[in-house]
Amino acid sequence: MKTLHLICAARPNFMKIAPLYRALKNEAWCIPEIVHAGQHYEYKMSQAFFDDFRLPPAHHYLGGGSKTHAEQTAQTMIAYEKLCLEKRKPDLVVVVGDVNATLACSISAKKIHLPVAHLEAGLRSFDRTMPEEINRLVTDSISDYFWTPSKDADDNLKREGVPLDRIRMVGNIMIDTYCMMKEKIESSEKYKIFGLKKKEYIVLTLHRPVNVDVKEKLEGIIHKVGQIDLPIIFPVHPRTYKSLKAIHPLPQNLALCPPLGYIDFMSLVSNSAYVISDSGGIQEETTYLSIPCFTLRDTTERPVTVTVGSNQLISANNVLEKIKHPKTGAIPPLWDGKTSERIISSIKEILE
Repeated sequence: MKTLHLICAARPNFMKIAPLYRALKNEAWCIPEIVHAGQHYEYKMSQAFFDDFRLPPAHHYLGGGSKTHAEQTAQTMIAYEKLCLEKRKPDLVVVVGDVNATLACSISAKKIHLPVAHLEAGLRSFDRTMPEEINRLVTDSISDYFWTPSKDADDNLKREGVPLDRIRMVGNIMIDTYCMMKEKIESSEKYKIFGLKKKEYIVLTLHRPVNVDVKEKLEGIIHKVGQIDLPIIFPVHPRTYKSLKAIHPLPQNLALCPPLGYIDFMSLVSNSAYVISDSGGIQEETTYLSIPCFTLRDTTERPVTVTVGSNQLISANNVLEKIKHPKTGAIPPLWDGKTSERIISSIKEILE
């Protein structure tokens, strides 16, 4: 039996490992184990997702906590190395996305000569002020196998010198998650809790430091969206809440709520008129659902959501003009809910 470590740490990771874990646990040749680094640990940011996806408790918990980037990365490296040395070493380490644990566990694994596969490899924003971009670059520079969601990611890796036989475009694992939970999402009808109707409201999410850490920047965004003539549901990230408390008064069209689990949040998104966000994952989900998405960023590591999908990059200054021209776009190749199957096929080839 082969042991596989699936590394996760924050809510975007939980969504990505869920369909893969659920597919792998039905395979007779392997033992998939969830390694939770602990970057997100509050119930609404962590356990709520395990509950939604019917995942077991993490097999291993590293306790990364909420610290600086360096402290979090260092503590995770130490804890993961200790886990691998004191217990049975995994036959393959699967890191996902671009959080600090992705970087930390890939470094620790390679230092003790373990093979690493990066799920969602090759994404690039070309903006090194983003900590996620550093994590992506370093992880891809030392990984052994590269599972990509789109052709642009393949092209990035080829340009960086990755051998072609190590790259496999498997599609978008986030779409597997949506398809896996589609029935529950459609039955949730979370928008009714807010007294709203389908396609007559907006979903807003903000969490990136550049948008929320400086009160004046966040206040400017809030002021602009407050001029939109539709109600806005705003699930507030803990990081954002710290700055939002200092802004008075808030626009009347803004309905605040705590962070939501996957099912309820995707119910809101799938029934919305459009989404305004600075998230990475939401760009993908809205593209699959053909829902207009306006991303409050200068760059995106998922350009296929702009060139093919329903996403547009905007600034706080032009949001009111941009939302007048929404687009629905198309679904990129292999965003079909079968990414886990292609990954399992790749893992079998790797381990054989």
